Amino acid sequence: MEITNCLHAAIIVSNLEKSQHFYSNVLGLPKIDRELKFPGIWYQIGNFQLHLILAATILPDAVDSEKWGRNRHLAFAVANLEAAKQQLAANNCPVQMSASGRSALFTQDPDGNIIELSE
Repeated sequence: MEITNCLHAAIIVSNLEKSQHFYSNVLGLPKIDRELKFPGIWYQIGNFQLHLILAATILPDAVDSEKWGRNRHLAFAVANLEAAKQQLAANNCPVQMSASGRSALFTQDPDGNIIELSE
């Protein structure tokens, strides 16, 4: 087997309106059309898609509350980490700088899904 590309990641969310605000307005991801019958929102990032799937309950899965990067997370590249940090702060999003000293930070969406932003 030879894996040639990563197509998409799917995460579970409990509130599409709050999630859409975070992913569309705070992170600025472009939403794309989808023709599936279950509730969700799809985003396109280059050749990669992020699928938000609505669920009635979310089971927290964080194993390290001190260092968010040691939990399951999605990582996105950003052009300007300081601008991203300011955008998150302006929207009252939690931020934790990378403990490794890299130009990276971690934040959480409304359901606690961890997102890494790296310059």
